[in-house]
Amino acid sequence: MNEIIEIGTAKANPGTIAEGKMIVETLAGGGDIAIPVTIMNGINDGPCFWINGGIHGDEPEGILTCSLLKKSIDPKNLSGSVILVPVINVPAMEAAERGNPLDTFSYDMNRIYPGRKDGYFSERIAHIHKEWMVKFADMEISIHSGGSHSYLAEAMFAATDEKTQELSRAMGEDWRVCLYSNVTSKSPMAVMSENGKPALTVELGGRSATGPGKFLEVGNKLHKACVNIMTHYKMIEGVPHYPSLRQKGYQQALLAPKSGIFLSNPKINFLTMMKKNDLIATIINYQGEEISKIMAPEDGMIFGLRALPNVTIGEWCCFFAIIEGDW
Repeated sequence: MNEIIEIGTAKANPGTIAEGKMIVETLAGGGDIAIPVTIMNGINDGPCFWINGGIHGDEPEGILTCSLLKKSIDPKNLSGSVILVPVINVPAMEAAERGNPLDTFSYDMNRIYPGRKDGYFSERIAHIHKEWMVKFADMEISIHSGGSHSYLAEAMFAATDEKTQELSRAMGEDWRVCLYSNVTSKSPMAVMSENGKPALTVELGGRSATGPGKFLEVGNKLHKACVNIMTHYKMIEGVPHYPSLRQKGYQQALLAPKSGIFLSNPKINFLTMMKKNDLIATIINYQGEEISKIMAPEDGMIFGLRALPNVTIGEWCCFFAIIEGDW
């Protein structure tokens, strides 16, 4: 028999679902700054699978994924527990911005973990989230996307140790690109790795896939991956599926060399090998004249591409995976 799980104001008996929040602080008007949490506590013993979303406020894919999981998983048929944190950074999500608009000192929450109890606004949110996550989670995934500017295809970042690579493989047959993580990135994944627990940063979705049909398609793919993880670790019944090939390498972000309008090469495809110096995109000025080209820096593949045509020098244009081989 599993035990009662209590996180923040949520308290779940075995075989039940409970919702609540991890309270950070109270604002001057009396409202709470808090992180929503759902506990799905299984009947039987098993691992705690912690799923994070919404650390960036322009990336709502985690909310949809958690919603689909809450509807599809019956805790009476679950061994272990699933903790859903659909939005870590509530002020950013409410503003639909990457970071908390009320905090310009620690704007990108995915770069400030483990946070600080007495730090800047976002650091305090990160600290509370980290304390609960490290206490309960046996494994974790953080769901990301291309946000308001880009679209990212199925890719993930992971440490190279055996436990983490087992988790990355358990994402399933759709996930064949696993890039080296930056273990000093100060993200939730990095904090988990520092505590000897497997964790992934997962990328899928973004600007060009937020229409009703496409957004649900992204959510369904992420839901499928989470269910496959639960099946792999015998948290639920079923047959897990795995990719026949998993490629490894590292990310190189390609930034805009000029300001103008970003036009991607219509002949390129996501997650498809290309050669060094193959054309990725051009940038034109407002008179329609080509002013710059963006080329593949090495042999590799595109896993993310700008979907917002307007571009300013130095902004993200392409997320390129330099492939070094297979896992």
